[in-house]
Amino acid sequence: MPTLEWMGKSKVVAYHRQVPYRVLERIPEKSVLDSHGSDCGNMIIHGDNLEALKALLPEYEGKVDCIYIDPPYNTGNEGWVYNDNVNDPRIRKWLGEVVGKEGEDFSRHDKWLCMMYPRLQLLKKLLSQSGAIFISIDDNEYAYLKLRSVYKELHADRETGC
Repeated sequence: MPTLEWMGKSKVVAYHRQVPYRVLERIPEKSVLDSHGSDCGNMIIHGDNLEALKALLPEYEGKVDCIYIDPPYNTGNEGWVYNDNVNDPRIRKWLGEVVGKEGEDFSRHDKWLCMMYPRLQLLKKLLSQSGAIFISIDDNEYAYLKLRSVYKELHADRETGC
């Protein structure tokens, strides 16, 4: 089976295990309400998405039937609705802490893969056996996702209908 290799992979492949568990604090006045004004159990989570995904595991591991993600498209565009550049100071700081000094020499794609891999690992843990993950990705990156897929590597042990 083909595998995807990139600079920094060895440092991030098991990083999701090092992310500490955190307790999600429910704030009733920020709850998502149904049409009758009752808390419907849905959540809006503010914070780092890696930490939020890890915090969801104790309650939702293996129970999520559908996941939709819209990751940064990795265009390098910093002037869009959100910073679509993996050169963001927070990502650079994280790479420096996790990968080390060599992270400074990574290409945009290496940085993007280092950022996405631990998140995809945690998303995989949330999926039920019959769950599906949907990823928004632009046409430029779709071929990479399909041909050299992190998705394939993450799901090598599962049958998928994709």
